[in-house]
Amino acid sequence: MDTTQLLKGVLDAAVLAVLDRAPTYGYDLVKRLREAGLEEVGDASVYGTLRRLYRAGLLTSELVPSTEGPTRKYYGLNRAGKEHLEAARKAWSEFSTVMTRLLEGEESE
Repeated sequence: MDTTQLLKGVLDAAVLAVLDRAPTYGYDLVKRLREAGLEEVGDASVYGTLRRLYRAGLLTSELVPSTEGPTRKYYGLNRAGKEHLEAARKAWSEFSTVMTRLLEGEESE
């Protein structure tokens, strides 16, 4: 099954979940998502998602000098971002419960 469309639908939540653990910069975020099992996630998709979430008022950003290269922009969650993540967690839980029942052939309760 091609998971590309599924990934598009959950990338916001995945990015917010990683940032909930600790602020980080774009490349590290991509790496963490891939290590978590989202190997197909593209760099451009993650960077675009970060910009969009920031413009939506869900993230903070801070420029931090790096000893290994240029200054990095670190992103973190603000209060609105944490609230959005909690809503995404609830929606995912409800959606995944329904899909599990459907895929396993169970009747709705």
